[in-house]
Parts: sequence; C-alpha cells; structure tokens
Amino acid sequence: MPIQRNIATLAVAATALTVIAAAAPAASARPERKESQVASVAGWGEMRRTYHHDQDVRAFAFDARATPYASAEGDFPGSPSDATGTVRISHYSPAVNGPITSSGRVDSLTTAPGYAALTAVIDRVSEGGPEHWVGRRLGFSVYDGGKDRPGRTRDRVGYGWEFMNLIQDENGEWIENPQTGKGMAPAPFGPVTRGGFTVVHKDLPPLPQN
Repeated sequence: MPIQRNIATLAVAATALTVIAAAAPAASARPERKESQVASVAGWGEMRRTYHHDQDVRAFAFDARATPYASAEGDFPGSPSDATGTVRISHYSPAVNGPITSSGRVDSLTTAPGYAALTAVIDRVSEGGPEHWVGRRLGFSVYDGGKDRPGRTRDRVGYGWEFMNLIQDENGEWIENPQTGKGMAPAPFGPVTRGGFTVVHKDLPPLPQN
C-alpha cells in the first residue's frame, strides 16, 4: 500500500507540473513595445547663456519627428531628412522686463545615437522680440545624455545664431548670416540646467522605389 500511495502521489505531482508548465507562457506573455519607425526629438529644457551676465535664461521646447521624402514634388524625390513638428523658444529679457517667445515649423531632422540636429522656419515672434526672424530658418541641436537622477541632467542644446553662423560683409565686418540651410545646426554647446530631451535615433532611409 505505501508503494501504491507513493506512485499515486508522484502521478498527481507530475500532472500538476504539466499544467503549470503549460500555463507559464500564457502568464508571462506581455504586449510587446512597438519600436518607433522614425527619428524624433522631444522635450523641454532651460540653459543659461554662457556669455551674458544678466542672468538671462533661455528655454527650448522641441517636438519633431522625421517624415522622410515628404517634400517630394514632381521629379524631386524629396529629402531623407524631411521632418515635421514645432520648435518653441523663450527667454527672459531685461529690456522688456519679461519673457520673449517665438515658435517655428520644423522642416529637417537628422539624428545619431543621443544626438539630433534640426531646423525650423520661424512663424511667430512675441512683442519686443526679433521680428526679422519671421520667415527665417534657424538651426538647433540636442544632446540626450540619458536618464539622470532627479534634479540632474547631462543634456545639452545648441542654436545657430548670436555668435554662430557669422559671415563677412563687403566691408569685412562680421555679421550674422541671414540664410541657414535645411539641416544646418551647430554642436549642442550649452549645458541644460533644468528639464531634458529625448532623442530617438533612426538611420536615414534609402531612396523610395519607383
């Protein structure tokens, strides 16, 4: 009888293990995260301007994603760096004793791991701001330093004006170049002091097939 009971006990245990093993895959099944199919950069961050001593803080907000070859028209196949989205700029100006803001439409985006360069055509500038920016393309860059501790960030941001994008006029004087090509932006030279950005990198896609 003890032997028969042992055999019966082993049989029940084996059956239970079979049921558990069969149920395990279903229990561990989780929805797969969909990988982004296009490059993007998003977020908000403040930086303190390196060469100004008036406590001027400049902030940038980016929400841009790649739309490769979206500018195709006629025989022009478009560009692999085509993009859409928005750029918003804000900074406190002692001259007006308040914030000056501007915004623009993104038209180009390229990325590398942790890095993004984008351009946008400015379509709005608040009162007291640089009105000559309206209709002008500006360049921006972002370095995504990865996840940080609360209150700390290693991100950086760059912009293509002020002491960037200078040319000499006919008198040999250095002036700001009014033209910025699509995709042209400096390195992200400015440390972000608050906020942060997320860059999703994707290699440029091949030419579309006819």
